Amino acid sequence: QVQLVESGGGLVQPGGSLRLSCAASGSIFNIYAMRWYRQAPGKQRELVAGITRDGSTNYADSVKGRFTISRDNAKNTVYLQMNSLKPEDTAVYYCNTQVNLIAPTFYWGQGTQVTVSS
Repeated sequence: QVQLVESGGGLVQPGGSLRLSCAASGSIFNIYAMRWYRQAPGKQRELVAGITRDGSTNYADSVKGRFTISRDNAKNTVYLQMNSLKPEDTAVYYCNTQVNLIAPTFYWGQGTQVTVSS
């Protein structure tokens, strides 16, 4: 079992920045990748960014150049730095972890609200 605790959401004006954090605990030794998803009202949950244990990253086209995913292995924490935020970035952001590359198991955090509004 892996437990994920997210933090860092809030209300920000368009053009502003936020940094989300996701701290993992429990059986973390076989974590293959950690990812951020988001879900806006009335929309499907979508992948925002991911980072594998070897440091490879990927991003949704809508956030490339604005968001950066990173991790601190010593703290078992992954971050999502969000810059130049837009109203369309408003959503609940969820941290997700994949344990094992083959026959994976996925765990989710509770979500943190990000609202971009003037």
